[in-house]
Amino acid sequence: MNNFREAVDDCGLRDVEFEGYMFTYDNGQADDDNRQSRIDRALCNEAWIDLFPRAKLTHLEREWSNHAPILLRMVRRNREEQPVNKIFRFEHMWVGADGCEEVVQEAWDSGGTDLVDLLARCAEDLQKWKGVSIGKVMRDLKKKRRRLEVLNAGGRSRRAVMERKAVVKEIAELLKQEELFWRQRSRAIWLKEGDRNTKFFHRKATQRKEKNHIAKLVDNEGRVWEGRDNISKVAREYFEDVFATGQPAGSSIA
Repeated sequence: MNNFREAVDDCGLRDVEFEGYMFTYDNGQADDDNRQSRIDRALCNEAWIDLFPRAKLTHLEREWSNHAPILLRMVRRNREEQPVNKIFRFEHMWVGADGCEEVVQEAWDSGGTDLVDLLARCAEDLQKWKGVSIGKVMRDLKKKRRRLEVLNAGGRSRRAVMERKAVVKEIAELLKQEELFWRQRSRAIWLKEGDRNTKFFHRKATQRKEKNHIAKLVDNEGRVWEGRDNISKVAREYFEDVFATGQPAGSSIA
């Protein structure tokens, strides 16, 4: 079993999130002799979860077998689930990037004393600027690695050696920016920067994104609603009721 766990870790596999009763195996015995465990599961890698970020594993009811059947639903993200307005976030990898400080300074010096207005102006100008994006980082990284491949296979002239050193330095900076991007989204701030934890940060960010996704809501009458518009309507009505009455319908305070 330890070898299996090591193999799962080495392959970068993870459990698909499941719903239903937590155990999939029951030995059929009674009282103190009863044993239950979660033996049956689905594993995937990051490339697969990127294709099917809403995938769900359902533990079905156990009947004749000691094992419960499991059903994997591979749901792709649809357009309706995309946020209408993307929330502005200051990217950590912008710190130290050429032009970032100047953009902030110009926005701050543009006039006005209201802090909220100044921050909004900074956010607007930074969104227009976007000097460094994760897409640009990955494209530049790919380009630099292709150049490094050529230099590694070429001659060892002084010029080639100097260029190789410069390219390696540029790759190291791009890797740092990539790590900062995923670290910021993973919220795993307890790990130090510079440890090359990019894959771990990406996995944590993916898990956070899944947890933050609301697939359905139940209203006060017990009806289940799905879809962005329906979920927004139920949430809006709930909080309108909260602010109007001080206590939502159907709620109780312990």
